[in-house]
Amino acid sequence: MVHLEKLPWELIEEILSRVPPKVLVRFRAVSKQWNTLFDDKRFLNNHKMTFRFIIATKRKIYSVSIDPVIVVREIPLDTPGLETLGLKNVVDCNELLLCGKKRGAVVWNPWLGQSRWFEPSLKHPCMCFYGMVYDNKKYKMAASSPAKEDPTLDLWTIYEFSSDLICIESVVSLNGTLYWVSFNKDPLYFLSKFDFSRGLFDRFCDLPCGRNNHDGDTLVLGVFREDRFSLLKQCIVTKKIEIWVTKNKINYENGDDVVWMNFMTLSSHLYYYKPSYFIEDKRLVVCSCDYTTGQAWIYVLRDDKLISKTCLDDVVESWPLHCTFIPSLLSVPRGQREDLQV
Repeated sequence: MVHLEKLPWELIEEILSRVPPKVLVRFRAVSKQWNTLFDDKRFLNNHKMTFRFIIATKRKIYSVSIDPVIVVREIPLDTPGLETLGLKNVVDCNELLLCGKKRGAVVWNPWLGQSRWFEPSLKHPCMCFYGMVYDNKKYKMAASSPAKEDPTLDLWTIYEFSSDLICIESVVSLNGTLYWVSFNKDPLYFLSKFDFSRGLFDRFCDLPCGRNNHDGDTLVLGVFREDRFSLLKQCIVTKKIEIWVTKNKINYENGDDVVWMNFMTLSSHLYYYKPSYFIEDKRLVVCSCDYTTGQAWIYVLRDDKLISKTCLDDVVESWPLHCTFIPSLLSVPRGQREDLQV
């Protein structure tokens, strides 16, 4: 350690950015400075083994790095619960990934290779797993299945597992709450939030875009700067893309003070089918499948211009599942389950 202290801190960071993630976890105890560094998003983004998207096909899972060039790498399927895939959805929970299967789900940190398998409820084995939040020092995961006695009702299952580490984002999750884009007879789209204590949905706030007569418009909610929302809307007819962000930090108790700002408007000749995306500075990076062929593409846009587009069909099968993911050193925690019916 004496020799390390003689090195410039910039050089130490560069050396650590080349160390495998599983080893970095063990280095947290070296010093407070190192421990703080490993929680720094900038360091994680600059790590030589980092990636920004996860893509899952019927037989394989890939990570996709963006900078300085787009690189696709296959992730070995040696993770418990993922030896055979059959995934129904893949959900970005920021520091962890939720992989829903027809029967059960896997909570996974693909950067560390850690996972935990969740068995479905015995009474309702076919469940859809939606997302995961952190609330009151517990991780909670929500899943639902049709109630046998009334298929119009959902049986909601709440899985809990304790940890001292904090996760602040999900699909989309903020402040221990899950949010969905919703609509009813109102002319505006709005956000619904899921109350874990009651197992119920509540209306949270209106979205800045109204409904029109175009079936197939794209609306994707995201997290912006860790404490706000972003929203990608694309019109299926004009192909125009609008990116909206919330002006202030989100107060999970009250959505009345949410203010949306237009962050970016882009003209496009492409339609992004069920895209996943992230925003850095004024760059928009989108992963999407071609609407007709199902081929996976990565698009980079800036200042109303398409900077680059990369087809992933050389290694990725058509119509894969995909989501954003920022690697973290968060270990997968353990815990218990409780059931709620609504």
